[in-house]
Amino acid sequence: MSSGDDHDAIFKALGDSRRRAMLDLLKTQPRTTGELADHFPELDRTTVMQHLGVLEKAGLVIVKRRGRHRWNYFNPLPIKEIHDRWISRYAAGAVELLARLKSDLEEEPE
Repeated sequence: MSSGDDHDAIFKALGDSRRRAMLDLLKTQPRTTGELADHFPELDRTTVMQHLGVLEKAGLVIVKRRGRHRWNYFNPLPIKEIHDRWISRYAAGAVELLARLKSDLEEEPE
């Protein structure tokens, strides 16, 4: 898969609020698929598995099987790649603009 395809998969994965909520849960600690399903009573287990599949395909979730359990781990690296490519260079300009604004406001009038 090319880098563009990778980024498309990441944006697609992050485009759904339920998948973002799953990632929020996984940020604090790894969870089994059953534990994740318990946090989404409005979804059946199959739907939770489909969402996890999209997250896994995008590289945002790493799955490890231990016995009967499927453990899901959050992988922040794809989001960092998106940040580095699409956000950081624009954020740096915004920070510089705010620093100049602060400096201009703090200057004493002549």
